[in-house]
Amino acid sequence: MAEIPLLQAFAEVGYQVAGGGGAHGAMAALRRVVPVDAYEFVAYDPDTGRHRSVVSSGHERIDGDAAEECAALDAYKRAMAARAPLAMPDPGTRRYFRRHLEPYGWRAGLTAPLFLAEGRYTGLLHLAYRQAPPEAAGTLVEAAAPTLAHVTDLSRCVVTPTAPPAGYRAVAFDRAGVRRAVPGTEPSPALYGEPGLAAFARAFIDSRELSRRGLWLDAAGQWRDVRVIRAGVGFQGSLQGAVVAERPCGLPYELTGREVDVLTRVAAGDSNPQIAAALVLSVRTVTTHLEHIFTKLGCDSRTRLTTKALAEGLCRLDL
Repeated sequence: MAEIPLLQAFAEVGYQVAGGGGAHGAMAALRRVVPVDAYEFVAYDPDTGRHRSVVSSGHERIDGDAAEECAALDAYKRAMAARAPLAMPDPGTRRYFRRHLEPYGWRAGLTAPLFLAEGRYTGLLHLAYRQAPPEAAGTLVEAAAPTLAHVTDLSRCVVTPTAPPAGYRAVAFDRAGVRRAVPGTEPSPALYGEPGLAAFARAFIDSRELSRRGLWLDAAGQWRDVRVIRAGVGFQGSLQGAVVAERPCGLPYELTGREVDVLTRVAAGDSNPQIAAALVLSVRTVTTHLEHIFTKLGCDSRTRLTTKALAEGLCRLDL
């Protein structure tokens, strides 16, 4: 095989993965150098510790339990350790092969564990054949595996309209409450330890908001500037989700914690008596706090105060 066509095919695999062509585009490019009758991408979810089929082509039947069964084979575990494709059938895969492949006309298979270049495992790619695959197939698939691993990376988030700002730590959630890492962003220990965060994220996902910003007092008494961003999470960003990002901060405008609470109630539309009842304060105390807030923020009406508080994220978020 000529070196230039091979390099072109591998470059096209990378372009399809990065450019949105996804699994099918990448496999169309790979088929230029590796004959394939059928394929299946199986993703590993680090949050549940399980495997599941995410994309396939050419298979007559996809068995949801087969992915987890394959990943549990000792032969596959050895292939993972070697980061090398596993040929089927072999002595360690014959029972699996007879159950899930042979009844549907397949005579050979090649299963490649997928690791990103950084070393993180994301799943596997299974190739099925009506006849024995070419001898070079395993070597070529192994070479493409670090690129193809991005197809099965369930932790990848597609964040819109913007990614978390620089310097923020973050965590992502889907609507089911499954917590996910945000690639390229440092995880937040403070958010990971917050038990109510999943419900908070789900309520945000169900809202019509694209983003939200506010102040949060963590369990250690540290105020944090929090940004919440609507995002697609999971396989190719297909699930509704949210990214919650934070960084430590001091209270702006020399506000006190109690003044933040009062300001939050004002922005919610509460009257002074309602604020007093909610915060267990006297109406006179609420009025005094408001006088200080108006002065510190340079506002002369509740409407302008509310606009400024929402625009600059000065309201308290209850996570």
